[in-house]
Amino acid sequence: MSAGNTGCRRLEGRKAVVTGGGSGIGRASALRFASEGAEVFVTGRTQDNIAETAEMIRAAGGVAHFHVCDVTVEDDVAAMSVKARETLGTYEILFANAGNTDSMASLFDQTVEQWDHSWRGNVISAFLTLKHCGPVLRDAGKGSIILMSSAGSLRANAGTIAYGCAKAAVNMLAMGAANAFRGTQVRVNAIASGLVETKLTKSAFDYARNKGVEHKMGGITPLRRTGMLEEAAGVAAFLASDDSGFITGQVIAADGGLSSTHPFGKVDL
Repeated sequence: MSAGNTGCRRLEGRKAVVTGGGSGIGRASALRFASEGAEVFVTGRTQDNIAETAEMIRAAGGVAHFHVCDVTVEDDVAAMSVKARETLGTYEILFANAGNTDSMASLFDQTVEQWDHSWRGNVISAFLTLKHCGPVLRDAGKGSIILMSSAGSLRANAGTIAYGCAKAAVNMLAMGAANAFRGTQVRVNAIASGLVETKLTKSAFDYARNKGVEHKMGGITPLRRTGMLEEAAGVAAFLASDDSGFITGQVIAADGGLSSTHPFGKVDL
């Protein structure tokens, strides 16, 4: 199976729900969870995309299901949580991956509608997923919940202010939720991903390719490159597994060191 399978079966016999699983990091993570032995319930807004993810898992010998859901709509999320419970019985892994990007317009040209879009797509979606799916893990008394954040929540950027603010809220949601599950063995963490080519970031990568500067996109990181889907999925699989059993309430920066650098990086003299 793809998505960086190393032959590990850390998730053998477990069941996972992945939102935003029709492409990008969500799809890569669903594939990785399945490759490590999990049965996966994939959700997303576009049926063709999530069905394709499920079929990719099945073609590799895994077990997968899919369900159309817009995680910004509470009724959809409530129905999805019921369907996941009916299909899986229970589950130990919840990856609230779905999200969106915002306008690159100047702060002074942005609109309330754009901010609402970013907040609902990144924060409300994660909250609703936690609200309706989290009780399954709470009742079982164990499991791992993963929220998708961004390195943009750790560093200021004049071009993506609404997105950065929303993802910073996701970080706090992970911390707060970890405490909401206190007394159980349910862990909640967030992944602050660096720049990885996905459906949401494709326009930026295409722009850089057209300008002949794609190689510079990861230049500010110590690793001097952008991330790969398989690397992001690997972090998600680690957090889903018992290898991270004593980690909760944390924001894991998987960004090539971007969040640790000076805005101008290292100046070579």
